[in-house]
Formats: sequence, C-alpha cells, structure tokens
Amino acid sequence: MKGRVVLLDHLRGREAAALVVDGRLEDLLIDPPESRAAPEAIFRAVVDRPVKGQGGVFVRLPEGMGFLRQASGLAPGQRILVQVSGAAEAGKAVPVTSRLLFKSRLCIATPGAPGLNVSRRIRDEELRDALTALAAEAMSGAAEDLGLILRSACEAAGDEEVAGDIAATRALAEAVLADLQGEPELLVDAPGAHQQAWRDWSDPAPDEVDEGADAFRRHGVAEMCDALLVPRVPLPGGAHMAIEPTCALVAVDVNTGADTSPAAALKANVAAARELPRQLRLRGLGGQVVVDFAPMPKRDRPALEQVLRAAFRGESAETSLAGWTPLGLYELVRKRDRLALAEALR
Repeated sequence: MKGRVVLLDHLRGREAAALVVDGRLEDLLIDPPESRAAPEAIFRAVVDRPVKGQGGVFVRLPEGMGFLRQASGLAPGQRILVQVSGAAEAGKAVPVTSRLLFKSRLCIATPGAPGLNVSRRIRDEELRDALTALAAEAMSGAAEDLGLILRSACEAAGDEEVAGDIAATRALAEAVLADLQGEPELLVDAPGAHQQAWRDWSDPAPDEVDEGADAFRRHGVAEMCDALLVPRVPLPGGAHMAIEPTCALVAVDVNTGADTSPAAALKANVAAARELPRQLRLRGLGGQVVVDFAPMPKRDRPALEQVLRAAFRGESAETSLAGWTPLGLYELVRKRDRLALAEALR
C-alpha cells in the first residue's frame, strides 16, 4: 500500500506500533517486559557509589541499579532525579541521565535548559512568532531554569491545543521536580508503544491509522519482523549484507555476490550504507558497530563516507561515525535507544 501508515496492535501479547511507508516497515515500537526499565522513565534515585575510572556513579532504583555518567558534585546517599536514557544490556546497570526531558506530542519541557524554542522545521516566521508568544504566556511564572521546545506538530495544531499541552507538560515537570524526598521510586512511567507512536509519528501526518487486533496481519508486519530476526539482508544486484550482534559489538559484512568487479563492490557498499540505519533501528541494535565493506579502492572511500553521513543524518538515535580502521573496517557507535528486537520478541 502506498502512503504513510501507522499500525497499532500487539506482538507476543505486548503493545506494539509499526510505521509502514509505501509498504515498507520503517519503524517498530514494542513495549519491553515489565521487569525492564524503559527509556524515558523518570525515577527518584539514591546515589550509591562511584565507578572508578569511568567518571560516573551507580544509583539505586526501585529495582536494580542505574549508571549515571554525569556525577560531578554528587555524594553517596544523595537523592536525585534521573531519566532512563537507553536500553540496558542484560546483566548491566540501566543507563540514566540527570538531564530530564518531559516530552509530549506538541512540546518538550527542559529543566536546567532555559529558554523558549520553536522547531526549525516550522519555517513560517509569523507562525514562529505567534507560537513563541503563546509559549511565553503559558510558561509565565515558571522557574527560570525550566525551558520549553515547541515541536513541529504545533504547525497543524490550534492555539488552545498547544496551550493546553504546554500547561499539562509544565504541570507534570514541576510536580516531578519538587518530589525529591523518599526512597527510590518510579515517578513518570515510560510511554507505551501506542502513546509513543502517536507522539512521535504524527509529523508528517499519517495517511492512515489502522488499529485493532488484525492491523499487523492486514499489513504483513509479522512477516516483516521475521525477516529482521535473520542476519542476511538482501541488496540490489544479488548482493547482501549480514548483521550479527555479538557480546562486544555488532558485526556487519557486505558481499557483492557473483560479480566481484570494483563497480559491483561500490554499488553493493552504497546500497548497504543507505540501508544500514534502517536495519539497526528496526533490529534495536546499538553500541559499537563494525562494518566490513566489500573490497574497493581507497579512492572510493570518501564517496561512501558521504553516503553514510547522509543516511544517518535523520536518525533519532545519536550516532557517531568514527571512520576507517587500519585494517580497512568502518566503525561507528549508535546509542542503544531501545531493547533489541530479538529480546523484545522472546
């Protein structure tokens, strides 16, 4: 089916959402098991002990431990507010940050980052001025260090809707920021898959929203997920790449197939570079990623790097392109922003 379609359904008994564009799966959200702290959840935590050599501290959560990198000025026993910043690897502490973000569909409240900002995707200057004035009124009397970002979805929303969303988000932020006393506790739960889809996939507006028990079946989402659970990813011209997560890193191997000419190698490598961000996103893979591209002359590397930079530019997960190793491999680091699909579907 052509167009941008948001599907709301369930996978393996858990709430899930899929974004399908022109019949191709572009994003997939699945609620993690209840035992796992999900990204964006906010906790009252207690500082436990420093981690020597890493510049961070462990913090006690209601269940288990978190690891906080920004540890300057913190003392054991101190109560702080932290937000889960990524998916935890099995057996490791949950990554958390003290830089909280309160996200809604239309705005983001930013404690410790003052100022009123409008998404750069809204380019109409009159509308930007009107939204800034509306936000200033809605944030009147708020703490000086409580900032606000108006999201691009505001462009299609009415003034009352925007003002109401700001008021609700501000109220939540102020209530949480004032709640520092007591034992470790979950203060704000992570958004469910359906809520996150409504919040993050509404701009541009979908051509269709299909929800219900058969939404995934009607659009073949289960079959698309099955394809993501095997390493092999077909590429044009008979080429393919294999994506295999290990304990230490994600290994990616690009192969040209029967044609081993330099032209075929470059074509396969370019196709792999364009497809890699989508595959990592859908598979929920992050951390260190090492790519063994098909053999090609060094003179072609700058062109391939340009393709990689363009491919990762629009990704929501923070990604650092480290570059080529002495052995001719390409390294990058992608933030673990969700649970790996293979774990989520267990």
